[in-house]
Amino acid sequence: MSATLRLEIGETAPLAAGRAFGERGAYERLSGVAHFALDPRAAAYRGVVDLDLAPVNAAGQVEFSAEFCILRPADWARGNRRIVFDVINRGNVRALQFFNDAEPSNAPSSDAHAGNGFLMRRGYTLVALAWQGDILPGVDRMSMRLPIAGSSAQPVTAAVRMEFIADAAGTRTIGLSGNDYTHSYPTASLDQAQARFTRRQYAHEARLPIPASEWAFARLDAQGRLEPSATHCTLHEGFRPGWIYELIYTAKDPLVLGLGFAGVRDFLSFLRYGTRDAGGMANPVATKDAPVERVYGWGRSQSGRFLREFVYRGWNEDAALRRVFDGVHPHVTGAGRVTLNYRFAQPGRYPRQHEDHLVASDQFPFAYGLSSDPFSARTDAILRRPNSDPLVIHSQTAAEYWQRRGSLVHTDAFGADLAEHPRARVFLFASSQHFAPPGGEAEQGAHRHRSNPLDTAPLLRALLDMLDAWATHGTEPVPSRVPRRSDATLVSAAQYRAAFPSIPGVEAPHAANRLHRTDYGTEVEQGRFTLEPPQERAHEEYAVLVPRADADGNDIAGVRTPQLEAPLATYTGWNYRAAGSTQALYSIVGSYLPFATNATERANSGDPRPSLAERYRSRYDYIARVAIAAHTLVQARLLLAEDLDRYVARAIAQAEIV
Repeated sequence: MSATLRLEIGETAPLAAGRAFGERGAYERLSGVAHFALDPRAAAYRGVVDLDLAPVNAAGQVEFSAEFCILRPADWARGNRRIVFDVINRGNVRALQFFNDAEPSNAPSSDAHAGNGFLMRRGYTLVALAWQGDILPGVDRMSMRLPIAGSSAQPVTAAVRMEFIADAAGTRTIGLSGNDYTHSYPTASLDQAQARFTRRQYAHEARLPIPASEWAFARLDAQGRLEPSATHCTLHEGFRPGWIYELIYTAKDPLVLGLGFAGVRDFLSFLRYGTRDAGGMANPVATKDAPVERVYGWGRSQSGRFLREFVYRGWNEDAALRRVFDGVHPHVTGAGRVTLNYRFAQPGRYPRQHEDHLVASDQFPFAYGLSSDPFSARTDAILRRPNSDPLVIHSQTAAEYWQRRGSLVHTDAFGADLAEHPRARVFLFASSQHFAPPGGEAEQGAHRHRSNPLDTAPLLRALLDMLDAWATHGTEPVPSRVPRRSDATLVSAAQYRAAFPSIPGVEAPHAANRLHRTDYGTEVEQGRFTLEPPQERAHEEYAVLVPRADADGNDIAGVRTPQLEAPLATYTGWNYRAAGSTQALYSIVGSYLPFATNATERANSGDPRPSLAERYRSRYDYIARVAIAAHTLVQARLLLAEDLDRYVARAIAQAEIV
């Protein structure tokens, strides 16, 4: 055996006080720890970076562990024998929030945590396992225990680059990871003169050195006094809001983070194909008479990028050469993959126009089908292993086109449309923003405009049904719905800007998050970044395009929700920073730009968009248009009938402003 797995179940408790979910009955939650031990020389683990430098036990095996959570039918025979694997995001479970419109929780137990019960009413078993090994404990985040490469006698060191941006004034001290929930790689020396600390207002500007006398590897103690710290940095004058601070220092003791891929694969392989673990415990989600029939993976943002990298690197084939996921649904990933299996990896980071612009997660290949990279002369694809490749449903919002290079999922390097891969479908959720929780409202924050409240969670439920029908019965999903060059719905940022309405106080972006081929050093294919900071190749640029907007400024192509077909505002996938670097796009937040109430208000403001009173004859007219749009999506298999009612109910609640 190249590996062993032992499950330690710490708690078994009813979900939602034993509430019955229709014919599926009650559910229960199992939580515990999965203990792994593997032979570092085995072929199945050959790709894990630094595994050969990890400590071994007396049997010569590398040990690690990961927390898990399982929500299963109390009567397994009443389930649908399908697993939905919730690829957790920064230690947080998300599937219940987005599929069940539930109150988010990392330890779901209450009725509110079960929400509308959609996944349970379908009979799915929900499984989550920690995979990001640098997550720190807190608020029930799921974490791992991973080995450190090297030893105290021979520590592994390398140059590490950290970026930090403060949204508000007053911040003086930060952890070297840039936040308080991930592990910081300690500096090998407290002598700040050996490190390089710089600042700049925008990503494209020259780095301005910060003298060693103005900062220290230190933190404030409980009394507010400065004390040396190998995992913190203090800037004496404080960080300027919106500015980019970059610290390059010699770090030590990297975690073997690539074991996150191995843990997910081996854990799911056991749940799907195994009977008893290494300690003799029975498989908690299957029996001989009721085995697991299908496994689907769903992940949003970072966890969706995990799925893309997992499939691309061949982890969807277990040690016995069997498929792990039948289908995967990466959501709001854009063209990226997670940067996990690298020495001193920082998998929580991802590149945007302003923030972490040079993080390495957006590298060729971007598309599921074959395409060519003119800069490296390579031809490659995410799906390149027919024997183990899963079916793919990929969905993304307008924010991914502006900030996460989403067009490259379905175009080549020059922006030309690619043919649809027979095992993949791609959907734009038109005009929506990256994080749009069910029932969310427009909010003000560190961005110029209020955030985009479009609710696209109902579309996820329809796409899961579609994926299940595809994997189970071979029922073809609907064709991809994305903007395309061929019909001029996919355009450059300049073309978008030229057509965007002249809304008072609103400026459309001059550019999306550009992407150049970037040099990370000569050992990047071996999982090591040897050039810090990395260097963009100015003459090797991929075409990053965005969805064309209509006269209101809303996206034309993609899946348009009823709220967009009967709009109350312009909804965009972009926003700007409110302070400091105010000409930079703000992360992955969109904008909500409401229409005027009536013609007089519109004329007084100079708004070219028709007012609400000019659009809708009455509140009943508005509600009817929402209902018609929802019905059209139901007919197209992109919305469930139960969600038609939800959209109409929301329209009734909002109609008082019409």
